[in-house]
Amino acid sequence: MAALESAHLLAELESTVEDNLNRHLATADEWMPHEYVPWSLGRDFADLGGEPWELAQSRLSPIARTALEVNLLTEDNLPSYHREIDRAFGRESAWGTWVNRWTAEEGRHAFCIRDYLLVTRGVDPVELERARMETMEVGYDSVDKPLLNVCAYVSFQELATRVSHRNTGRYTEEPVAEKLLSRVAKDENLHMIFYRNIVSAALQLTPSQTMRAITEEVVGFQMPGNIIPGFSRKAVAMAKAGIYDLRIHHDDIVTPLLRQWGVWDLEGLDADGEKAREELAAAVAALDAEAARFVERRAEAAAKKAARTSAPQVT
Repeated sequence: MAALESAHLLAELESTVEDNLNRHLATADEWMPHEYVPWSLGRDFADLGGEPWELAQSRLSPIARTALEVNLLTEDNLPSYHREIDRAFGRESAWGTWVNRWTAEEGRHAFCIRDYLLVTRGVDPVELERARMETMEVGYDSVDKPLLNVCAYVSFQELATRVSHRNTGRYTEEPVAEKLLSRVAKDENLHMIFYRNIVSAALQLTPSQTMRAITEEVVGFQMPGNIIPGFSRKAVAMAKAGIYDLRIHHDDIVTPLLRQWGVWDLEGLDADGEKAREELAAAVAALDAEAARFVERRAEAAAKKAARTSAPQVT
C-alpha cells in the first residue's frame, strides 16, 4: 500500500483528533500555577538591595538541582515545540484547536517551576537564565518529520517527560516541589494519552506506514532537552541517581506504549511493515540488553563506593 500523504492523514484522522480533544477537555482539571509556589519564601536579590544567591541557600541536593534544571530548560523551549506541531498539524479543525490548547497547558509548566526555584533559591538564577537563553537560541528542530513520526515521537516523549517530572519530584524529598512536579506530570500524562490514541487510529488506517514511523522513533529517540548546555553530563547524573535511565526508558516508556498499540500482534502489514516490526523488535531487545548492562555497572559502582566508605581509615 502506498504511503498516505499528510493532507490525507490529517483528513482521515480528524474525527479521532476531535473525539480525543473533547475527551481531553472533559478530563483535564483546571489548576492555578501560583497556588503551587511558596511565595512567602521569596526575597529580593542583590540588584534590589537583597541577598545574592549562594549555594548554601538551596535546600536541594546537587542531583535534584540538576534534574530540576534539565526539566525546566526542556519546558522552556515551548516556542520551538509549538512551531513544530503547528507545522505538522496545521491550524484548521480540531488539529489546530489541539495545538493551541496543548501549548497553553504546556506554557504554565516552565514558569511555575521557575517561580518555585527562584523563591526557594533552589538554583543559581544567573546560570539558569544563561542556560535558558542558550537553549532557546538553539531551539528545537524536528527536521520536518512526517506527521506519523511526529505523533509517535510525542507519544514517547510526553510519557518520558511525565516519568522524569514525577521521579524528580520524589527525589527532591521536598513536599512542595513534589506536589508541583506531580501536578505537571499529570498534564504530561493526559497529553501522552491524546497522542497515543492518534497513533492507535493511524495503525488501523495505515498499519505499515505507522509501524515504520514507530520504529524510526524508537530507534532514533532523543529527549527534546538534548540541546541543553551540558545535557550529556547531566543526563548521566540523572541516570546514575535512577531519575531517568535506560531501564526506565525500556520498562516504563517504550514497552507500555508498544503493548498499548498492539504492535506485536498487528495484522495487515505489507513487506515494509513486517520489516519495520522486525527492526523494532531488534531495537527493543538491544535497548533491554543495554539497560541491563547499565544497571549492572551502576550496582557495581555503588558497591565499590559503599566498600570504600565502610573501610577502616588508616591513621
